[in-house]
Amino acid sequence: MIRKPVVFITGAGGEIGHGLIARLGQGGDRRIVTLDVNPLEGSLRHLVDREFTGSILDTALLERILAEYEVELVFHLAALLSTRSEFTPTTAHHVNVEGTLNLLEFAQKEGESHGRPVVFVYPSSIAVYGVPDTEVRARTGKVQEDQFTHPTTMYGCNKLYCEELGRYYARHYKQLSAEPLAGRVDFRAVRFPGLISAMTVPSGGTSDYAPEIIHAAAKREPYACFVRPDTRIPFMAMPDGVEALLALAEAPREQLTRTAYNVAAFNPSAREILDVVKQAFPDAQITWKNDAKRQGIVDSWPGDVDDSAARRDWGFSPRYDFVRAFEEYLIPTIRRRYAS
Repeated sequence: MIRKPVVFITGAGGEIGHGLIARLGQGGDRRIVTLDVNPLEGSLRHLVDREFTGSILDTALLERILAEYEVELVFHLAALLSTRSEFTPTTAHHVNVEGTLNLLEFAQKEGESHGRPVVFVYPSSIAVYGVPDTEVRARTGKVQEDQFTHPTTMYGCNKLYCEELGRYYARHYKQLSAEPLAGRVDFRAVRFPGLISAMTVPSGGTSDYAPEIIHAAAKREPYACFVRPDTRIPFMAMPDGVEALLALAEAPREQLTRTAYNVAAFNPSAREILDVVKQAFPDAQITWKNDAKRQGIVDSWPGDVDDSAARRDWGFSPRYDFVRAFEEYLIPTIRRRYAS
C-alpha cells in the first residue's frame, strides 16, 4: 500500500484548527488529516481528506495513522487550555505534555520512515512567562523570548516544557542519526498572545475576556469582565495567528535562529476594548467583577512582547492592528452571527 503524503492537524476542532483547515483548504493542493476528541463541524469536513475522532494519548490510533499516511507537516494544536488546566493540573499534564511527547515520537517515526525531516509546528503561549510583579512588568516593556520564563500556571509550565522537548528532539535525533536528515524532527513553536476569533465561541482561555465582551454585547446579554479595566496584554486576530503558523511552517530551516518565537499585533487595555465595543453596541451591559486568581495570572504575563526575531527570520507581519481587528473583522462578523 502506498502511503499518502498529508498535513496532520491535531485538535482540529478548536479555534485555531477552524481557521487553519479553512486556509489550507483554499489552495486545495495539500491533503489534510485531522485528529480531535470531537467530530469536526460539517462546514469543515469537505476540506479534509480523513477525519479521526480520538485522543492524542491513544498511541494505537497514532500508529494506525502512521501506517496509512506519510505525514510531511504536523500542526499540533490539541491542548487543555489555561483556565481549565488550573482546575485539573494532572489532566493538563497528561494531555499537554504526554500528548505532545506522543506526537514528537510520532513525527520522529514518520521522519525515519520517509528519510526526511517532518516539520512540527507547535502553538505555544504567552503563558510561558512569569513576570514577578506589576512594577517589573511596567518597567520592562516588551519582553524578549529568553526573559522571565518562569510560568505561574500549569498550562504555562506545560507549554514551556514542550518547547524544550521539541528542541531536544530536533537536536538529539539530528546528531544521533546515521543520515543527516533521517529521523529529524524540525520543531518550530509560536508563542501566541491572546488570540481572538470571530468564527468560534470563547472556550476557557484566560485571555478570553476580550472576545467574551464582544459576544455578550452582540447577544445583548450582561457580562461582568473578570479583569481590571487597566489590564493590558498583547492580542492577535485569529487570521493573523493562522498566517503566522503557515509562514513559520514554510520558512527555510536555515533562516531560523530560534525554535520558539514571540508574535503579537496589538495590546489594548480592557477599558480600551470596551470603549470600541460600546461604539458598535451602545446598549452593551458590561460591568467589572474582578476574579483575583485569573487577574493574578494575567498580571504575570508581559504587557507586550518583542517579536523582532519572527519579523526578521520568517517575515511575520500581522495585517490587523487594534482598530482593523475590531472594526473590520471581529465586530461585523460576530454581529452577523447573532443577527441570524
